[in-house]
Amino acid sequence: MKEIALHIMDIVQNSITANATLIEISLEIARQADTVSITVKDNGKGMSREMLAHVTSPFVTTRTTRKVGLGISLFKAGAENSGGSFAIDSVEGKGTELTAVYILDNIDRPPIGDFAGTVHSLIVCNPKIDFAIRVEIGGQLETLDTREVRQVLGNEVPLDLPDVSAWLKENLDEVFPPEYATF
Repeated sequence: MKEIALHIMDIVQNSITANATLIEISLEIARQADTVSITVKDNGKGMSREMLAHVTSPFVTTRTTRKVGLGISLFKAGAENSGGSFAIDSVEGKGTELTAVYILDNIDRPPIGDFAGTVHSLIVCNPKIDFAIRVEIGGQLETLDTREVRQVLGNEVPLDLPDVSAWLKENLDEVFPPEYATF
């Protein structure tokens, strides 16, 4: 994939398929450490130890519509090709956590892409799922948690209403400014 944000979209789709009700997405740009770290954690159904041992292979998938599963393997390859690392942990019945660390100044690191737009789409297209977004750039931390938004608005107000969607997009653009898309 050409952008890290698209990898995030793909990985979160796995969480949604695993019936997650809470998905945590963390993006950290640490200039001094020369890294971009992405973590996606969910409370979905998790994976067995056997599946976890093979899940980074492009020829492993739980889907019945195709015989390949490229999302996790491409996420892993992208991080490792930039000189970074990849880790995945999963417990059946509890959820899955993936972390990809890219070397910031490596020529093979893809751009971050439209992180705010990707997260906005995920929230608005999945209004019953809660998302906790954490962005740290150069030590400055920003967060957006849909559970907190629901507390303010009330649970009866859907997150995909046009006014709520516009407010979420505005806040996500503040959390991850558009100028970082090409970063």
